[in-house]
Amino acid sequence: MPNNEKKLNGTVIVTYRCNARCNMCNRYKEPSRPEDEITIETIKKLPRMYFTNITGGEPFIREDLKEIVRELYKKSDRIVISTNGFFTDRIIDLAKEFPQVGIRISIEGLEKTNNEIRGLENGYQRGYQTLLKLRELGLKDIGFGMTVQDKNAPDLVKLYDISDELGMEFATASLHNSFYFVESHNVIRDRQMVAENFEQLINKLLKSKSPKKWFRAYFNHGLINYIYGQKRLLPCDMSFDTFFIDPFGDVMPCNGTKNKEVMGNLNQSTWDEVWNGEQAEVVRKKVRCCERQCWMIGSVSPAMHKYIWKPAWWVVRHKIKSVFSKKPYSMYENKICRDYRDGKVTKEQLDQCSTCEFHNDKQS
Repeated sequence: MPNNEKKLNGTVIVTYRCNARCNMCNRYKEPSRPEDEITIETIKKLPRMYFTNITGGEPFIREDLKEIVRELYKKSDRIVISTNGFFTDRIIDLAKEFPQVGIRISIEGLEKTNNEIRGLENGYQRGYQTLLKLRELGLKDIGFGMTVQDKNAPDLVKLYDISDELGMEFATASLHNSFYFVESHNVIRDRQMVAENFEQLINKLLKSKSPKKWFRAYFNHGLINYIYGQKRLLPCDMSFDTFFIDPFGDVMPCNGTKNKEVMGNLNQSTWDEVWNGEQAEVVRKKVRCCERQCWMIGSVSPAMHKYIWKPAWWVVRHKIKSVFSKKPYSMYENKICRDYRDGKVTKEQLDQCSTCEFHNDKQS
């Protein structure tokens, strides 16, 4: 591949097998078979990437994950693995060989809440202790990942405080519905309560001394906008400079569509044949017309870099406010939050804006 060819943002779903039983994800009910999962030979066909996320399922279920990471480092500048942190020994073993790797461990709140949501006995302690061991090893790119819902929103700021005290990253998401999660009934019931907890987090992030956290504040501002069913704050360019590949070798624009959209299969073709093929163009046209308004880090992070002036201006305005106010951000900056507070919009109307099929059956 020529050195001047554009690097992409990629996510490699190495397995759909999972040992967790999360209340917002049914992927474990439709696992992949080990013999069908993406091979090293297919991994070798992937393009150059500036960032690669390895995810699942639970990626550390694969006993050959080190070989996959070794191959991906030949192609990618940075790799982050998303995991529930349960397989501590395997995680530590991989980290010893690749101390530059990023690890994000999904912890869905404080101990009781996390274990109820993820369905893993002692899951919180397993994940937390894995993070501490990674820190002892000297890994820098480690942290928590939390998917915020009604059940765990009250733990949001508390968990952030733990991550902050440990000097670790803190990534957030909210409920989504898609083929990837094998779920279509996720929905935030008490939007105001959840948004108020996001508001507290945003203000803490803005008050920090870390520019990275200031931009994370913008991302969380976008999550409030998302849970109220509004148009996403930045364009979605999935399938143009970002891709997903699943355990079966299918290249997809993202993991947020209602039905699986396939640009081509890398087991059967070269990367150029997939990326520049007719089916890829068909999928790209669908992406341009997509109305799901997802706000997941996989699509938002590249958009924040590409359209940097918009989040940057938001950050500048709120950092100036933070000089004069203990609370530089208010959720009521969002018109929809004001309208809901003032009774101009009903809960039922907001529910209709969600992708929850109980309320609305939107197409992908």
